[in-house]
Amino acid sequence: MADSDILNIVNENDEIVGVAAREEIHKSGLPHREVHVWFYTPNGEIIFQHRAKDKDTYPDLLDATVGGHVEIGDSYERTAIKETEEETGVIITEADLIPIKKLQPTARRDAATGAINNAFKMQFAYLYKGDISDLVIEEGKIIGFETFPIQKLFNLQSPEKERFIPSITLPPLQEVFREIEKLLGKT
Repeated sequence: MADSDILNIVNENDEIVGVAAREEIHKSGLPHREVHVWFYTPNGEIIFQHRAKDKDTYPDLLDATVGGHVEIGDSYERTAIKETEEETGVIITEADLIPIKKLQPTARRDAATGAINNAFKMQFAYLYKGDISDLVIEEGKIIGFETFPIQKLFNLQSPEKERFIPSITLPPLQEVFREIEKLLGKT
């Protein structure tokens, strides 16, 4: 088992209390740490990653531009920087990251795989001024990238809604999108 398959378990205060295999964490719904980096464009769009069809959670759905587990010894920021390069090919620094908020764990069972995700999720925004075709697809994990107008995310209807991970339409992520929308007024 690779070291990256072992993750920290955290308590309700996001303090490290142990370690477990990623598989066990998702099987048992143990609380852990993740990051999301939401690329937004000057045109008011969010860039979503299209998850691979064989992902252990939410396969074949649109999700944050970048997402990943915080590995043992890493911070939320370091993970965001590392995952951004791995999943998009874009090299950023901590100064490029705009912290939005840390979402509290809410155990959610993936209907497709049965995995339970129960993580503190630190949300960052990043203003991406490049072309979506310049993003590098991480083979085996991502199918591609799609842009979507931020405004449309507040009123998704079926069947469009079914293209996204379920939490996209819930209040915590809707608040993240509202914060990103505010950032557009500052660019």
